[in-house]
Amino acid sequence: MIELEERFQVTEMEREKVLKSYFRKGLDGPLDTFPSKDKRKYIIAQEIIKRFEVGKVYLEKEVNAILKEIHPDFATIRRFFIDYGFMNRSDDGKEYWIEHKEIG
Repeated sequence: MIELEERFQVTEMEREKVLKSYFRKGLDGPLDTFPSKDKRKYIIAQEIIKRFEVGKVYLEKEVNAILKEIHPDFATIRRFFIDYGFMNRSDDGKEYWIEHKEIG
């Protein structure tokens, strides 16, 4: 995760601006759009991942259900979580979990 933190170096002001722009109904509400730029995706993902518990194993359908509440394109967000190390996935793709939340 340190590599990502160094790559994206986000200021608190920038983080607040991005979150306000994409979560117009508040951080507990839905996401208006999933950004196209990686840095913004990273900021958004840092917020969304808070809706999951560390150490809990989720079935894919449970992850999808949580992400569907946030945005209809839940598969893109789920894939981003895996690709950027926010979440881990079993080899068969049936189980997902977070080992730690030291992201950002």
